[in-house]
Amino acid sequence: MSRKGAKTLMSNFWKGLPTKVKRIIAILMFFLLSIAATVAGVSTPLTREEVSSINEEMKELREYVLKVDIFRGSTLIFGNNFFLCLSFFAPFAGPVFGFYVLYSTGVVIAAQSIDSGINPHWTFLSLFIFPFTWLEFLSYSIAFAESAWLSWRIVKRNWKRELVNACIMVSICAVMLLMAAFIEMAIIKAFT
Repeated sequence: MSRKGAKTLMSNFWKGLPTKVKRIIAILMFFLLSIAATVAGVSTPLTREEVSSINEEMKELREYVLKVDIFRGSTLIFGNNFFLCLSFFAPFAGPVFGFYVLYSTGVVIAAQSIDSGINPHWTFLSLFIFPFTWLEFLSYSIAFAESAWLSWRIVKRNWKRELVNACIMVSICAVMLLMAAFIEMAIIKAFT
């Protein structure tokens, strides 16, 4: 089969799928890309000075979170994650900024792991034991996928009808991130 024939076959296959299936596929693709962006950050070589600097910056935040009650801590975590997630919905630029944020998160994971003498890749992998990790990555993937849909609809000059879907997706992400924040804070309090 020629390259053009394969491209036509894939195009026809994609066009034949129901929109809901296309959206699920897009979310799954962005989920894998999100993990890849974070792994890239986790894999970034860091000097001792960079590790110390990153951990010093994180120390204040960690101390504050440990001092507050579960409700205030959950609100802080939710507010941070939801604000970032909302920015990921932005057409065209949202995923670019989002992948930078996930890469930076991976760098922080690496710094904290190196400081503790643990392999950063194992630390990142171990986070998937917790439900809040799955909820956060899924929320961000939904935001990236909706950004792609919005961008496509803008190009096709059909963006108004996509706004309803965007509002639904923002609401779903808000609920998931709120659940994730309470779970994360409960785990933090349980282990400290």
